[in-house]
Amino acid sequence: MHSLLPLPFFHVWTYLQTQPLLGLTATLCVWEIACLIDARAGHAAWSNPTVFSILILAALLLVTKTSYQAYFTGAVYIHFLLGPATVALAIPMHTNWPAIKRHFVAIIVSLSSGSVVAAGSAMLIAHAMGAPRAVVISLGPKSVTTPIAMGIAQNLGGQPSLTAVFVMITGMFGAMICTLVFKLARLHDWRAQGLAAGTAAHGLATARMLLLSETAGAFGGLAIGLNGILTSLILPILVSLFGF
Repeated sequence: MHSLLPLPFFHVWTYLQTQPLLGLTATLCVWEIACLIDARAGHAAWSNPTVFSILILAALLLVTKTSYQAYFTGAVYIHFLLGPATVALAIPMHTNWPAIKRHFVAIIVSLSSGSVVAAGSAMLIAHAMGAPRAVVISLGPKSVTTPIAMGIAQNLGGQPSLTAVFVMITGMFGAMICTLVFKLARLHDWRAQGLAAGTAAHGLATARMLLLSETAGAFGGLAIGLNGILTSLILPILVSLFGF
């Protein structure tokens, strides 16, 4: 790797490898590159900047043989911002609060249906394919934000670490296909799009929708919170009902 770099960049790379700035610098640079690709692609379904950033960073760590621990000592500063960023979703929610109150019954019915289908279908398919009980349970909360999903899985006998992987895969896949699915379904209402994205693919899909519309981001943020509550209530019932 070092031999491929011009001398000035070699010195910069050598310095960054010994500093926490490595993870921070790499994350910011990769994110800007991913956003540029997304903008050039016209915000296409396949050009999601979050997914691109994850893939590029993973490839860089593998090519440079940099350990995740070394990377995260710098990336932890961005990781800290996850909490404030999540809380910041309250801003578009507050702006759209009149519409949320007006359609609250429809929102609850849609979210309940989405929670049941997201959890039930994943567990039934895994069970039908012969997956162990721990894997089946771990798949149940895949559409819920990671901290809540891991807690649900642990309480029901699943594997929290495996659930975290399923949640990440669900979010990445959902963020990539959500706009395409909405286009094929001829779904143009931002409220419905945001609610569906947040219910099916939590924060990653909601972040994608927020780039396109503040209204969609508001309803997506609402779906993340409510879906976590509903899934924690519904999933134990589904597990008992299906006999997992």
